[in-house]
Amino acid sequence: MIKNDLFLRALNNESVERPPVWMMRQAGRYLPEFRALRDKYDFFTRCETPELAAEITVQPIRIVKPDAAILFSDILVVPRAMGIHVELKDNLGPIIPNPIRSAQDVEKVFVPDVNETLGYVFDAIKLTKQMLDNEVPLIGFAGSPWTIFCYAVEGKGSKSFDTAKGFCFSNPVAAHALLQKITDTTILYLKEKVKAGCNAIQIFDSWGGMLSPVDYNEFSWQYINQIVEALAEETKVIVFGKGCWFALNEMSKSKASALGVDWTCSPRNARYLSGGKITLQGNFDPSRLLSPIPTIKKMVHEMIDEFGKDNYIVNLGHGILPNIPVDHAKAFVEAVKEYGK
Repeated sequence: MIKNDLFLRALNNESVERPPVWMMRQAGRYLPEFRALRDKYDFFTRCETPELAAEITVQPIRIVKPDAAILFSDILVVPRAMGIHVELKDNLGPIIPNPIRSAQDVEKVFVPDVNETLGYVFDAIKLTKQMLDNEVPLIGFAGSPWTIFCYAVEGKGSKSFDTAKGFCFSNPVAAHALLQKITDTTILYLKEKVKAGCNAIQIFDSWGGMLSPVDYNEFSWQYINQIVEALAEETKVIVFGKGCWFALNEMSKSKASALGVDWTCSPRNARYLSGGKITLQGNFDPSRLLSPIPTIKKMVHEMIDEFGKDNYIVNLGHGILPNIPVDHAKAFVEAVKEYGK
């Protein structure tokens, strides 16, 4: 039995004494302990070495003490497993030297045996579970098919992903074929994550907000929903689409257990758009963690008041920034734990 099951109870729509709290990218660069390992090992070495991934996952549980752990990994381990070469360059982020630009390129991408290509992730989960010793639940994750597609076609990060969008609109048959391959791989991958010990899954649609509502349904949501449908019988699934407030109503009709909300959508609007019943997660602006600690605590309490303590998971509206002082991250978590006292 997990000792602190507040996060899982919130996903079950149970009434709780206070909402649970965790932070996207909580195992990350704001922690000196993380930076010490980063300086010794390159990014994919950290992802692919179970002992390192497990240690990084557990660091924030010891230091910041949130109510859930999220496995240290990266969304781009999936395209790497599918035969798409990915490099990570300092100050540039992910680079795909040979991006997908034609139907012939799509044909070369394959749905792998995930145990062969991604076994190191499942080993990291098992090791992390041992280290957590049932203290808190463990979240596994994957990028949405559309978000993976964006990197695979654009070849790098972008402010608009015009090349990726252009490929969808000029070559929709090939685009859908690639999206389906990513979806099929992601389902296999996440099912194995659950088998290895993850207590819940989050799907990150980081670039969904780049699409119009109509295009979002065609090129992103239908594929996310396939994943939700495939996983819902086995675990709790959270869907987080950055900039996707317009899709909250459609998402709320799915089998997802919770929906993530970014800071551009107010709690009141998020509740209204999602129908008022599904658990919501978010939505503190990560930059707001640079505010003075008393301000952070005040704003967190106001945010909980607006969302309501039930059917709610406190989180940021996106990943924690590298320049956030550790004491401010701790204050964010402490503010939630102090709520109502």
